[in-house]
Amino acid sequence: MFTTKQKSPTPRQPVAIIGAGVAGLAAAVRLAVAGHPVTVFEAAASFGGKMHEFSLGGPAGAYRFDAGPSLFTLPQLVDDIFRLAHREPTDYFRYERLDPITQYFFADGTRLTAWADAPRFAAEVEAKLGVPAPEVEQFLTRSGRAYDATAGTFLHKSLHRPGTYLRAETLKAVAALPSLGLASTMHARHQKAFGQDARLVQLFDRYATYNGSDPYQAPATLSLIPHLEHGIGAFYPEGGIYAIASSLHRLAEEFGVKFRFNEPVREIIAAGGHITAVRTDHDVYDFGLVVSNMDVVPTYRRLLPSHPAPERTLAQPRSSSALIFYWGITREFAELDVHNIFFSQDYKAEFDAIFQQKTLADDVTVYVNITSKKTPADAPPGHENWFVMVNVPHDQGQDWAALTQRTRRAVLARLHRALGVDVEPLIAAEKVWTPPQIAADTSSLGGALYGSASNNALAAFWRHPNFSGRLDGLYFCGGSVHPGGGIPLCLLSAKIVAELIG
Repeated sequence: MFTTKQKSPTPRQPVAIIGAGVAGLAAAVRLAVAGHPVTVFEAAASFGGKMHEFSLGGPAGAYRFDAGPSLFTLPQLVDDIFRLAHREPTDYFRYERLDPITQYFFADGTRLTAWADAPRFAAEVEAKLGVPAPEVEQFLTRSGRAYDATAGTFLHKSLHRPGTYLRAETLKAVAALPSLGLASTMHARHQKAFGQDARLVQLFDRYATYNGSDPYQAPATLSLIPHLEHGIGAFYPEGGIYAIASSLHRLAEEFGVKFRFNEPVREIIAAGGHITAVRTDHDVYDFGLVVSNMDVVPTYRRLLPSHPAPERTLAQPRSSSALIFYWGITREFAELDVHNIFFSQDYKAEFDAIFQQKTLADDVTVYVNITSKKTPADAPPGHENWFVMVNVPHDQGQDWAALTQRTRRAVLARLHRALGVDVEPLIAAEKVWTPPQIAADTSSLGGALYGSASNNALAAFWRHPNFSGRLDGLYFCGGSVHPGGGIPLCLLSAKIVAELIG
């Protein structure tokens, strides 16, 4: 830790934060470091939101699981928070770069290892899929250039403040947009680059799921996402993803942040266009600054029912959700790693089912995350903890009991075909998280994991801003607002909010 004594920041206006998800925690630390007295109101018994952990008991012992997010990129965004607080990040939080990143299992039986090193990954693609390595490296280079040209503006800054567009960096990024593929789709770009092999097209199409979107609709600009893994890296935090939330909570408490767990906010009170207080079942608390880490739709519908809502923004199509099976498995699989993807045969049919028909295809892509590969204590000796996820539509009243049973059978069949092992007899412990349960547990509309989808060229501009244009003192962070969902973007939303308030 740094030993230099820090000056106490000048006292500033108290802030209420609604929700102790990762964005709420990050915002709490940033604002507390800036001198604001911060109180976090959380409906659940603890912090983390979707980023919480739990354990399942089995005959041989307990299996620990990260409930929600499983992929960690851009770790410097976490380190930056500790450095802002004049703390040494490694005193609180450690991580390692993954290599390989993912094991891919295609429907035709092909297996491919996604190595962290781009040239090595390209060589693997050439050896397994027959696509020339230079073509793969060239695509990844373009992905990196697209990220470098746009991230500083479209991810790190508010897109809804006029001042953002007066910066030279912003003008340069906007000028680059036409060449980055706003008029085309991710799938079209990948088809053009790798049309000679449908498997590689499918591999790159899957990056649309990183923000809950459809590669057949999402703009080609999102083809920059692979750069996060192959250009910057994918990482594993010591102790699992929950360690991110746990370390931020610890730091927040050190800076005097107060946490009121099991105390959901029932109303945000305003008068004369200004925020004045929040109401819970326990009391009415005076606050002139409120940051909502809740999904933006229930924030308006439940907490601000008497105030006009931005209906056009709230009506944007929702992102996908997830159906997650948590399985304690009674053996180890040497061919699997931390991240594993088992692709369906017909990706187009799968996304059409999710976004057009609002259901699930009969053949689904399966993602398996196994943290016991890195943290052996997450499962009994000789066992593994499988986080098994399928992308699904957000809840709109579907028969989830029937869909869950049907999908469970499809998942087991897909794993059996790929691994040559009947997995079902190996399941010693099991829990399921469905979209309605995700919605109830995390106050996210329909269980949509990323708020609105990015299925059109202007989705980034239509996403709700990090502030209210009608109520002074009201701000928003988290996956349902700018810049979007996933751990890195949620952390950036907290940074933007802290800068706006500051």
